[in-house]
Amino acid sequence: MSQHPKLHLLALAAVAALIAAPAQAQSAASDSYYYLGIGGGQSRASADDGRVNQNLLGAGVAPLDIQHHGRHSAYKVFGGYQFNRYWGAELGFFKLGRYGFDATTVPAGTLSGEYRVQGMNADLVGTLPLTENLSALGRVGVTYARTRAEFNGTGAVVVANPSASDREANAKVGLGLQYAIGSSLLLRGEVENFRVSDTQGKHNQVAMYSVSLVMPFGRAPTASRTAYVAPAYVAPAPVPAPAPQPVIVVVPAAAAAPVVAAAPSAAPERRRVSYSAASLFGFDQSALRPEGKAALDTFAGELAGARFDKVTVEGHTDRLGSTAYNQTLSQSRADAVKSHLVTAGRIDAAKVTAVGLGETGPVTLPDQCKGAATAQVIACLQPDRRVVIEVTGSR
Repeated sequence: MSQHPKLHLLALAAVAALIAAPAQAQSAASDSYYYLGIGGGQSRASADDGRVNQNLLGAGVAPLDIQHHGRHSAYKVFGGYQFNRYWGAELGFFKLGRYGFDATTVPAGTLSGEYRVQGMNADLVGTLPLTENLSALGRVGVTYARTRAEFNGTGAVVVANPSASDREANAKVGLGLQYAIGSSLLLRGEVENFRVSDTQGKHNQVAMYSVSLVMPFGRAPTASRTAYVAPAYVAPAPVPAPAPQPVIVVVPAAAAAPVVAAAPSAAPERRRVSYSAASLFGFDQSALRPEGKAALDTFAGELAGARFDKVTVEGHTDRLGSTAYNQTLSQSRADAVKSHLVTAGRIDAAKVTAVGLGETGPVTLPDQCKGAATAQVIACLQPDRRVVIEVTGSR
C-alpha cells in the first residue's frame, strides 16, 4: 500500500497555522469542556501492486492480473477534552473495515488476501476559527491497532500461512472542518490517514473519510450581568450668582408686578452600566446570544418613560491579540448592542452612538495579569472584556 505525502504535508501545514493562531486572535474567554462523539464513513486503502508481485514471485509464480477492493464502511467513537479555543486532546476507538486483493497467476492459480483493522488512538487536536460557527481542524496522534489477515491460494499458488495477526503502534494525521450547530452539538467532516501493519513486516496506508456528531458538556456559560457597575455621575450643584446691587428705579405708582426670572433647569442625569462580554456574546464572536438579548431588553425597559439626550455604547477587549483585531471586534460588538437597542428596545437610532475602543481602556492595572495567553491570564483579564452603556438625559 502506498504513502499519502500530500495529506502529510497538508496536516503539518495546518498544525503550523494552528500554533500561530492564538498569537494573532482575540482570546475573549476560557472555552474548555469535555465532549463525546461518534462518526462513520468510508475507509480507502491505497493499492500497492509491487508488493503483491514481489510476494507472488517469491512463491514461484508470476502475476497475470490483480484486482483490489480497497473501500469499506468504517466508524469511530471518541471522547476528549477541549483545553481552550485552539487545543484539545482526544481518545478513541476506530474500525477501518475490510480491504484486500485478488490476483491470478501463471502457472494457473489465484491468490486472494483480506485485511481487517481496528484499534485505539490518542490525538492532539488543533482548532482554527474561520467564522463564528465554522472552524478548521488538524490532528496528529498515535494508534495502537490490530491487523488480521486472511490469505487463500488455489492452483499453482500455495499459501504457507493462511492466517496472520499483528498489533502495532503507528502515527496518524488528519484534517477537517467543524461546524457549531449549537452550544451542545457540533458537526465534523474529516479525513484521517492511518499507518497500519500488513502482518508481513510492512505497512499499509488507509484513509478514513467520516462525518461525526460531537456533544460537548458545559460548553456555553450562563450569561449574567457583570457585578461591576460604574457609579452614577452626579452633577455638581450650580454656583449661586452673586446678589445684585440695589438699583433705585423710579416707576409710576401703577407699575406692573415685577417679573421673576425662571431658574435654570437642572443638569441632565448620567447613567453608566457595564456588561461582561461573556454575558452578551459567545467566545470571540459579535453575535448576541439569547441571554445577552434578554439582558439588553431589561436595560431598555428601564429607560421607558425617561427623557435622555444620548446613549453611547462602548466596546472593550483585553490586551491579548493584535491591536487591529481587537479594534474590529470591539466595534462589531458595540454595533451589535446598538442594533438591538434600536430594533428590539425601540430607542431612537439618532440618539445612539456605537464606538469600539479595543484594548485602550482596560479595567485591570498594568502590573496585573502578566504573561502569555494562559487560562489564568485569560481569566484575570475578564474585567477588560466588556460593553459599557452610558445614558445622558433627564426624567
